[in-house]
Amino acid sequence: MAITYLKRGKPEAARSEDDAKVRTTVEGILKDIETRGDAAVRELSEKFDRYSPPSFRLSEGEIEVLMNKVSARDMEDIRFAQRQVRTFAQAQRDSMRNIEVETLPGVILGHRNIPVQSVGCYIPGGKFPMVASAHMSVATASVAGVPRIIAATPPFKGEPNPAVIAAMKLGGAHEIYVMGGIQAIGAMAIGTETIKPVDMLVGPGNAFVAEAKRQLYGRVGIDLFAGPTETMVIADDTVDAEICATDLLGQAEHGYNSPAVLLTNSRKLADATLVEIDRLLSILPTADTARRSWEDYGEIIVCHTHKEMLEVANDIASEHVQVMTDRDDWYLQNMHSYGALFLGARTNVANGDKVIGTNHTLPTKKAGRYTGGLWVGKYLKTHSYQKVLTDEAAALIGAYGSRLCMLEGFVGHAEQCNVRVRRYGGRNVGYGQAAE
Repeated sequence: MAITYLKRGKPEAARSEDDAKVRTTVEGILKDIETRGDAAVRELSEKFDRYSPPSFRLSEGEIEVLMNKVSARDMEDIRFAQRQVRTFAQAQRDSMRNIEVETLPGVILGHRNIPVQSVGCYIPGGKFPMVASAHMSVATASVAGVPRIIAATPPFKGEPNPAVIAAMKLGGAHEIYVMGGIQAIGAMAIGTETIKPVDMLVGPGNAFVAEAKRQLYGRVGIDLFAGPTETMVIADDTVDAEICATDLLGQAEHGYNSPAVLLTNSRKLADATLVEIDRLLSILPTADTARRSWEDYGEIIVCHTHKEMLEVANDIASEHVQVMTDRDDWYLQNMHSYGALFLGARTNVANGDKVIGTNHTLPTKKAGRYTGGLWVGKYLKTHSYQKVLTDEAAALIGAYGSRLCMLEGFVGHAEQCNVRVRRYGGRNVGYGQAAE
């Protein structure tokens, strides 16, 4: 493959070292929360957020006061975005059906889609108030029919952010907590004296939040590994450097460790994008964050063909993949590892992040190889069931089951089948013997 790297990000070894430090920090904090509960949560909030209210849970009165601070225009924008998210989530929910089928005469098999009974939604907000994350996690859980939805977000500049709280409430949260980071994730999953633990954690976050979810997986369910944002732009000479550079930096501003990759078959576009990024960094208000992210994690990769670009893109498995080429639908048909696709120059990742309706909680760190993003189905558990309605069916299935259990040496299992063959089939099967 004729691949040229005009710019590389931080080497993998250095990234792994960063990850190891995060793992150690998170492990210690989660143990502290499990041991000391509310006291640990309060100390962590004071340390990291300089925030220590009488109660981290907001009362209905406090929520109302905060919502009244949101302008009418902002409130309408929030409602508009939630309508888009709910509409798409409902369409997804409608595609998931309970089934029941008679596989043999008298044998009924089926499954039911049952909501998780409680979920904790994390809404990032320490650096930027992530209003949209409330739509993506809380509103989607509401569409799924989750009976207990709790939501947590860090204070913004020392106090609850009114717009984020409004989005949580409008989305359908039953309990709202103002606490952030590892302490929020730990409190929701492990529980404290005042917070009943949940069955599942969802939502994006920084490296510490993502690692906390990873370590807690098994104790609770999680949506997916959704760490620091990643973006990839796949472009050819049908677009220009300005749009490519804008789309790269638009995601790089998320944080100091947000990978942004340009994948192109045009050396001219690659060179021009490098220049344009420098120009935009001189005027972007969030350049301090975006520059560090671009310097440490930005990459520009030049391939010879679209086939090579496809192979590289699938290998990287980026969270967001913006495709702007003369064959966007070809990428749609052939890409298999990514978080979400944004096809054509008319759309962009920010649309997906904030308003268009698809979910923005997406797999990072190559997790797109084995999972998609958060969607209504993540909140639903598919449980199977069986019924045998006739004596003839019980004896038939029982005989096959008896022989197959004995084939594996499970005599006790075989007797579960044999007792049915004897009772419902009227056949004399010796104890611990295979039914004939």
